Amino acid sequence: MRTDSSPGALPAREHLPAQDAGSPVLDVVIPVYNEEKDLRPCVRRLHEHLTRTFPYAFRITIADNASTDTTALVAARLAAELAEVTDVRLERKGRGRALRTVWSASEAPILAYMDVDLSTDLNALLPLVAPLISGHSDLAIGSRLAHASRVVRGPKREFISRAYNLILRGSLQARFSDAQCGFKAIRRDVARVLLPLVEDTGWFFDTEMLVLAERAGLRIHEVPVDWVDDPDSTVHIVRTATDDLRGVWRVGKALATGSLPLDRLARPFGDDPRDRELSDVPRGLARQLVGFCVVGALSTLFYLLLYSLFRQFSGSQIANALALLVSALGNTAANRRLTFGIRGRGGAVRHQAQGLVVFGIGLALTSGSLAALGAATAGPAHSTELAVLVAANLAATVLRFLLFRAWVFPDRDAPLHRTPVPHEQTYQRPYEQAYERPYQRPYRQDHQTTQARAGKAADDTDPGDTR
Repeated sequence: MRTDSSPGALPAREHLPAQDAGSPVLDVVIPVYNEEKDLRPCVRRLHEHLTRTFPYAFRITIADNASTDTTALVAARLAAELAEVTDVRLERKGRGRALRTVWSASEAPILAYMDVDLSTDLNALLPLVAPLISGHSDLAIGSRLAHASRVVRGPKREFISRAYNLILRGSLQARFSDAQCGFKAIRRDVARVLLPLVEDTGWFFDTEMLVLAERAGLRIHEVPVDWVDDPDSTVHIVRTATDDLRGVWRVGKALATGSLPLDRLARPFGDDPRDRELSDVPRGLARQLVGFCVVGALSTLFYLLLYSLFRQFSGSQIANALALLVSALGNTAANRRLTFGIRGRGGAVRHQAQGLVVFGIGLALTSGSLAALGAATAGPAHSTELAVLVAANLAATVLRFLLFRAWVFPDRDAPLHRTPVPHEQTYQRPYEQAYERPYQRPYRQDHQTTQARAGKAADDTDPGDTR
């Protein structure tokens, strides 16, 4: 997609400046549901670790997902005891809903979350958020499937985890290694634009967020982690797997139809200040060449198959014209979407019309080659015709790319850098406009309190699974 010319593109990443002790740089969210037993030792251990090792001010937010036991009471006591701890109460379940609510309200520039069981070694926390603080990356995830990771878990969960990630790689072309590890972080400026695009409110929330971020060209940093499985986990594997597969289908369909405005998540060329001063920098040429070559190779095969088919009942000129016309329509559509990253229906008819002009030039080259072959040799063999057509198509392909890039799909009206649109103008799904304010204890920042604004989808139903 043409991410660098988006009107809603994100600004270049910046290293976060050192802030006052009372202004948290990191907000770690712990989503919980009926965790009255494990919550206190988890928060105490995390708080002690951050106090001892984290060089910036931090906050720990307990997100209570409508617990029915005494989890809310335990969370309130922890918030009263520890100045860096606050608690939020949601009346509907869903890990994704909890993360969206707290992350959308938080003022910390780095937002993270981890599971209450602390299966992941906390020594990976600082390496997780450091690339976000430095401005190197947009999101960061812990990976249990990296070569350097050390993982202790049963064969059933190991198989499910690897099978799920293989499904993501095969269906959504995901390149990150571990979508389900409960150990992730994101920059607030990215979350502000990305979260409204994420529909899921349950366990698929992580995967959807990562897939959209990756497709938008955001940088995802992976950290190998040491991870020990929690034998008392209450996750319903079958139900969660079913919901995840539904989510994969939904996201895959949205990506295929181009209905998601991922260009709002684009970063400009060059995060280094020196790069931002450059002008007239060709953007995406290497990627466009690769995409064009792939589409061209497939189109050529399709064209040759069509020519051989049409040649059975027509002359060479008619077969060539028909085959080139059909393949040209498919080639223009594929290059429009895959090579030049233009999504949606806007301008599609005009692009196809211009593509037909390019087709006419290619037809003149190939037809002229066939006419020259016929004039030079009486009754040429079919293999000779194909060889001449391949050579003519190679010449037409070079010309087609130049015309596509300069005329059919130009990028002449896009400046190299744009100022991002205000948050209020970013794309939002209907349910994102119906946030409610759940009960929430005030954050503690140097005796200053801020009331977090939270959200709940009015038309979204939660699967109701026990987490």
